[in-house]
Amino acid sequence: MSATMRSGSGASLTAPDAAAAPARPQSPFTVLIPSRDEAENVEALLAGLAEALVGLPSARVLFVDDSTDGTDELIRALAPSTGLEIQVLHRESPGGGLGGAVAAGLSAAETPWCVVMDADLRHPPRLVPALVAEGERRDAQLVVGTRYRGGPRAEGSDTSIRPLISAACGLLARLSFPRILSGISDPMSGFFAVRRDLWESAELQPDGHKILLELAVRTRPSAVAELPCGFQPRREGTSKAGPLVGLRFLRNLTVLRASGTRAQMLAFGLIGASGLLPNLAVTWALVRWSGVGYVVAAILANQAAMLWNFLLIDLLLFHHRRSGHWAARLGRFTVLANFDLVGRIPLLSFLVRVAHLGPVWATGVTLLAASAVRFVVTDRALYRRKGEPAAVLEPVALAETAIEAG
Repeated sequence: MSATMRSGSGASLTAPDAAAAPARPQSPFTVLIPSRDEAENVEALLAGLAEALVGLPSARVLFVDDSTDGTDELIRALAPSTGLEIQVLHRESPGGGLGGAVAAGLSAAETPWCVVMDADLRHPPRLVPALVAEGERRDAQLVVGTRYRGGPRAEGSDTSIRPLISAACGLLARLSFPRILSGISDPMSGFFAVRRDLWESAELQPDGHKILLELAVRTRPSAVAELPCGFQPRREGTSKAGPLVGLRFLRNLTVLRASGTRAQMLAFGLIGASGLLPNLAVTWALVRWSGVGYVVAAILANQAAMLWNFLLIDLLLFHHRRSGHWAARLGRFTVLANFDLVGRIPLLSFLVRVAHLGPVWATGVTLLAASAVRFVVTDRALYRRKGEPAAVLEPVALAETAIEAG
């Protein structure tokens, strides 16, 4: 195997052109097509797939449909005439946008490979088998249909501003992940083949259109192949892209950039630091106006900071790993936030009585000391990753059981 480029995430292997790729793959594969209100394009798409997949009895087609215009019913009506094995997964309550549809399809697929393509005829059906064949030939985990390496350019005769926006987003993604994406010239592509061992290892958090970017960043494939192809303008209907999609992309890019352990720990620390404000404000107010002692003030102020931190952590930092009812999560977090008082109160007393720090300053020091411990417990026990065993802190587990039983 010859690699034209290498990066920290593996090798990028590029076919000279689509025609050079083997025409017929050996492995069974699923053509995964997310669709939403594409009734005008379905007949032409199925005709193109029937022609491209002729002689490949192991190929399957899976639509994950979020439509309200009857696209799913039309697909089922046309399926018998195509000679293809076609399944339709219609989602009544779609979540995660196009990326969520792809993630749902990957979970349902049973073949060694999946080819992801759009339903709007922008991606050429004739190249579907070539993507899988190129992956087999190059022993790659991911094969990207690229608009920017050999062959015709991206949008065919599209004269809108969309190609420029897509190219700018791709550049921004590569600047954000220079090593991981060094071998992927088109991280914004929606036309790619992925091998089962890669997608099964992914902990995807889809929310928007650019599922390839998330897949590459979260899994860091050992070898990536590219197949040059020219995308065509949409034939019928209207594009789902718009300003909201752009904002989602920027948000997802930020989340991906912050998804590493170090970045998450930094974000956790910043959230904890933001909790200093309500904590210190309540401490100051209680000591100044209520006359309570600094220990009681610290306990009460801890509740205000705890609620503030829980909201930010649950809604922003670990939103993708939430499980169970929010009240149960709040209960677990409350136990943790108050459990660390067992260690903080003696330290607080030492700093005030022995080191002669003021109550407010002493409270700040103890909060910083507890931040690292809180992050480890929150990351490993309160918001466990999928498939991880239950972790530490028996009091937290007991509290969760009591809350859910009640």
